[in-house]
Amino acid sequence: MTAVTVIGSVNLDFVATAATLPAPGETVTGATLARHPGGKGANQALAAQRLGADVKLVARVGADSLADEALSLLYAEGVDLSACAVDEAAATGVALIAVAAGGENQIVVAPGANAAFTPRHLPHTTPGALICQLELPLDTVAAAVAQATGFVCLNLAPAAEMPPQTLARADLIVVNETEAAFYGQALHALPGLIAVTWGARGAGLYRAGQQIAAAAPPPVIAIDTTGAGDAFVGALTVALLEGQAPETALKFACAAGALAATRAGAQPSLPTRAEVDAHLESV
Repeated sequence: MTAVTVIGSVNLDFVATAATLPAPGETVTGATLARHPGGKGANQALAAQRLGADVKLVARVGADSLADEALSLLYAEGVDLSACAVDEAAATGVALIAVAAGGENQIVVAPGANAAFTPRHLPHTTPGALICQLELPLDTVAAAVAQATGFVCLNLAPAAEMPPQTLARADLIVVNETEAAFYGQALHALPGLIAVTWGARGAGLYRAGQQIAAAAPPPVIAIDTTGAGDAFVGALTVALLEGQAPETALKFACAAGALAATRAGAQPSLPTRAEVDAHLESV
């Protein structure tokens, strides 16, 4: 089984679903409220676990009532939480998410214990492959990538300036259209693979500025796109670690992301390996 360590964020998501998203200064009423475990680190850990990897999550939560709820699905699915520590001085991270009827969303995050995750909290070793995102302090992410000895996937979300050596160390970088625009052509000067997602239009995989694979997601009815990008990251990493060809791996990742968009919530929506394989066989 593929060993993956995810170093990243844990949040509890408060999701309000309404007919439309509010414009600046506007109030939208008539919404329904749900609570789901979330955070990009936790989401990607669960995504990789459900898709067949053996996953360890390195993270921090607060000493509060939200922590157990935020970690509940990871615990239930068998993700190794032995390196998920409690910060006595900070709250568990929270994300406030507004979702429109068509699946588009707006997200505001109060990072809490995630923001207090410093390089001194990192483990001395990172088993297997490493997945990181940018919802932790950037110096922590840079230190985690620097000490990694295996395959490194770096999801540059949310976009932020990173040391060139951190970007160059990544074997796989994943960005959406907005993040790709933030980094510009500098991404394509890096030695690793670059995956760019385009939402419902699919994704492309690049090396040295040349597109080596492209895939479109299978047709689905999107309900909530929260977590779809995290499903893509987990799926593409697992597929590449398994030795799948770039085109096949990208198609697998697009299918995982599309399936995640058909269900509400970040972690509850993440598909299993059997679901993704069955969906690919049916299209």
